[in-house]
Amino acid sequence: MSYFPESAPCLCGSGARYAECCLPMHQGQTAATPEALMRSRYAAFVLQMADYLKATWHPDTRPATLTLDNSPDWASLQILDSHEDGNQGMVHFRAIYRAGSGWGFLEEKSDFVKQDGRWYYLKGDTSEGQLKPGRNDRCPCGSGKKYKACCL
Repeated sequence: MSYFPESAPCLCGSGARYAECCLPMHQGQTAATPEALMRSRYAAFVLQMADYLKATWHPDTRPATLTLDNSPDWASLQILDSHEDGNQGMVHFRAIYRAGSGWGFLEEKSDFVKQDGRWYYLKGDTSEGQLKPGRNDRCPCGSGKKYKACCL
């Protein structure tokens, strides 16, 4: 796992500090919602926390091994939709990553299930593509600045 300062804005893009957002879940606290779990899993991908990802993956669909050696250089997370109904949940998200000199995205509609009071990632319908931001679009890195004034 990479070190990440507790006082820094959380990697998941919630706007909260890491210490109040994803860190408690990374330390074993139960996620309150499927979206909170998804955000903590995104931050875990960024921080290379394979053990956390496996622990929050439902045993019926969890891979036997998980290596993050070839993970992209994740830049930001966008939650497009999120809801829960009883013990079932869904989160539709787009994760942006650096792809050479450009940008790529992974978009997924993820299914979650709640068992014994804990949310687990179950499975997802995933697509990937190249992201081509315009000069005046918000920067894909998540800074909130225009692309032309940030990473262009």
